[in-house]
Amino acid sequence: MYYAGIDLGTSSVKLLLMNEEGDAVKIVSREYPLSFPHPGWSEQAPEDWWRESMAGLKELISDIDGSELAGISFGGQMHGLVILDEKDEVIRPAILWNDGRTTAECDYLNNEIGKDKISSYTANIAFAGFTAPKILWVEKNEPENFRRIKKIMLPKDYLAYKLTGVHATDVSDASGMLLLNVKNRTWSKEMCDLAHITTDMLPKVFESYECIGTLLPEVAKELGVPETVKVAAGAGDNAAAAVATGTVGDGRCNLSLGTSGTIFISQKNFSVDSNNALHSFCDANGQYHLMGCMLSAASCNKWWMDEIIGTKEYADEQKGITDDKLGENHVFFLPYLMGERSPINDTLARGTFTGMTMDTTRTDMTQAVLEGVTFALRDSFEVAKSLGLKIERTKIVGGGAKSPLWRKMVANIFGIPLDILKTEEGPSLGGAMLAAVACGKFASVEEACAKVVNVVDTVEPDPELTAKYEKRYQEFRLLYPSLKEAFAKMAE
Repeated sequence: MYYAGIDLGTSSVKLLLMNEEGDAVKIVSREYPLSFPHPGWSEQAPEDWWRESMAGLKELISDIDGSELAGISFGGQMHGLVILDEKDEVIRPAILWNDGRTTAECDYLNNEIGKDKISSYTANIAFAGFTAPKILWVEKNEPENFRRIKKIMLPKDYLAYKLTGVHATDVSDASGMLLLNVKNRTWSKEMCDLAHITTDMLPKVFESYECIGTLLPEVAKELGVPETVKVAAGAGDNAAAAVATGTVGDGRCNLSLGTSGTIFISQKNFSVDSNNALHSFCDANGQYHLMGCMLSAASCNKWWMDEIIGTKEYADEQKGITDDKLGENHVFFLPYLMGERSPINDTLARGTFTGMTMDTTRTDMTQAVLEGVTFALRDSFEVAKSLGLKIERTKIVGGGAKSPLWRKMVANIFGIPLDILKTEEGPSLGGAMLAAVACGKFASVEEACAKVVNVVDTVEPDPELTAKYEKRYQEFRLLYPSLKEAFAKMAE
């Protein structure tokens, strides 16, 4: 039998077909547009997700007997607001995770209602990307759309609904809505009241590995598969990627260099960072995790290459960054192209280059982009260490993880061994593994990880280079505090 994992990303949907041995036998990717109606805004049409996901599923299973598809599940971009009317039709384009329009709403929740109160309800505070502030924004700015809301969903859950007819979500993705009581894994009535919605407007909450239903007859017919194909709830992209990397249990760590950048630390027991610099979320295996998320990671490199330099030859641009240049760059890049979430929570922060001189080269600036993203990701790592967490090594996934140069930077900027996986497919593989658990192929998420995940290489930090990068990192840490007031004034 086969299991399909659907990773609903920001720029494309990636679908993976996994066999019973845990091997990825086919991968399909299909792109869709991303809209920026105003500076700092980010939207997509859910209908585009559905169209490209269905086309991708057909291509994914085109080489197998359709009757051998047993299950489907997801990893998906988190926090996006999808609103449906009484006919379950999309009311407006989805407001995405990297949208920064909700500064006023976050200020209201964090400052007027109070961070302590919000955290007591949800284990988190309001960030611009979270779903609840977006709901308040729609109520204030699009009251006619707000009055039409019958169901509130997350991006991947819209796909699950279209496949099954069931309004469902999972605990890991729901944790990022600022509407879930994370500790108890149930909707928070208090937060729903603050968002001026009712709990019946939200989908039913499942564990990530639970089956929410089977395919609708018309969907099964279009795909050429049985109606008995099970659909599991799935997980938010980072929780799904953690499954794919075996980052489950207590004290495991995973870094992701995707469109966004994350540090993900799995925990057996529930805990909250007192400063809420890290998110406290439910995990995909019935436990919990802490996560730091920066809004622009590999997307910074994509922006630099595509929009500024004007090339698609990413590897060629990195060839000039030789070993002797590592730890020696005097150019710094702040990667806040969409504002920033963890750990500074500042929607007004912006990307900058600094330290340039007349002898600065294009290669220096390319290097600064890669290093700047890694330095900013380390900021969340430092918060985790300040909580007493001992993180001795990490795994890594995401598009940026495919670069040997970037992997070397990460190992030495963090100063810990970096484990490389046999399969670096992240959320799509995690989704397929969750589908296999839902179908009974594996007894638990932990068993699936033990059977599927394999480390094939490790990048060890070099003490001398780590020391050089430590000096550069401490210089990097001076930049944002020095510019914070300037960013705020520029936004006026």
